[in-house]
Amino acid sequence: TGRTRVVCRTGSPIDLYDLEIVNPHQSKSIIILSPEEEDPDSHVIKSILAITNNPHRREEPYHIVAEIRNPKNMEAAQLVGRDETQFIQSDDAIARITVQTCRQSGMSVIYTELLDYGGDEIYFKEEPALTGKTFGEALSRYETSALLGMQFADGRVKVNPSMDTLFSQGDKVIAISEDDDTVVLSDAKDHQVDASRIRESRAIAASPERTLILGWNARGCPIINELDSYVASGSAVTVVADISESESGVTHLCGPLQNLTVSFRTGDTADRATLESLDIPSYQHIIVLAYAETRKPQQADAHTLITLLHLRNIEERGGKSLSIVSEMLDVGNRELAEVTQADDFIVSDKLISLLMAQVSENKYLNAVFNDLFDSEGSEIYLKPAADYISFGAPVNFHTVVEAARRRGESAIGYRKMAHANDSGKQYGVVVNPKKSEGISFAEGDLIIVVAED
Repeated sequence: TGRTRVVCRTGSPIDLYDLEIVNPHQSKSIIILSPEEEDPDSHVIKSILAITNNPHRREEPYHIVAEIRNPKNMEAAQLVGRDETQFIQSDDAIARITVQTCRQSGMSVIYTELLDYGGDEIYFKEEPALTGKTFGEALSRYETSALLGMQFADGRVKVNPSMDTLFSQGDKVIAISEDDDTVVLSDAKDHQVDASRIRESRAIAASPERTLILGWNARGCPIINELDSYVASGSAVTVVADISESESGVTHLCGPLQNLTVSFRTGDTADRATLESLDIPSYQHIIVLAYAETRKPQQADAHTLITLLHLRNIEERGGKSLSIVSEMLDVGNRELAEVTQADDFIVSDKLISLLMAQVSENKYLNAVFNDLFDSEGSEIYLKPAADYISFGAPVNFHTVVEAARRRGESAIGYRKMAHANDSGKQYGVVVNPKKSEGISFAEGDLIIVVAED
């Protein structure tokens, strides 16, 4: 655990006297995890009450980060937690990441990079020298940091604001950087932008999409509801799972949809005959969900692995590339899953753990990630490099940043598809590259941007 000392105490997190054992009143931050029991949200809310309504509570506000599973309980939780608690809706967050990932491979790698402490993270910094400058002007002012938004002096957070948004006194940049002390303005005046290599944007009309969901758990309906916010009208999703729900039951759970129609059929998703009957190549996106509620983690992951192996064999025989995203419950099984060459993996518990750790360090990060996860406003996208620059000789990332700026987007990295299956090279994902270094892009490579669509 490095420089961290772990101390364990036995007691009930909702008991006022047991809580005194760990002295929450002297804590920098408090993390409340969702327990593995019935009605876990009630347990979390009681734990918050035991801290905030404690007769021995301190005068200054607490910094609490708490996990809530059911969105219906959020209003009650916020009444209890008030301004002292940041809530993480775990199932909702994973559903949103899953949808973003299924539509563009590499997203879970990007989020893991931003959330863990092994590479670059998100930092806030006030820079008086930017006062009176626009956000668009500030994008190229940092050589070793990538800007993705602003925090205004009143505390509001805006991811990828309009490029003409002015910095005022007290505003902060929201930057991806190696550390908080590396968010430093560059002295360079000429960024060597090669304007001749920049390509103009072109509008592409959205068309209906077909998505296949294999397997089922509590995140199934949030995934379908979130997917409805992204796809064009006339899109369809097919659910195949070994569960007791009927088609009308699944549709009822998901609620009204605007752009999607849902069909459901019962079947063993690890059975080859079931998969062969689905016309797999006709789907643009495939999501393999773990049976998290009905099987033990290792059994659920084994079922997912078998499903993935069958899907890849179907792909090899059919000769058409499949876009597959799968959910793993145990992070230790990810390396095993890599032999299936799925496009991406969502390790649910790991991502939520990383998110809670980040928010426990800086509560304003919760607003940043809520904005990035939400289908409204700006999100992270991976877009074809060919849409931004012409290929040929290497080009520096300043040129890529300028190409994105002209479209109202913030470029924060790229993905080299030649390394898409190489875990040692982060599956080709590079977040926050040094802007002055030359990069050679090829057909199929992607630019990582924060954009509205």
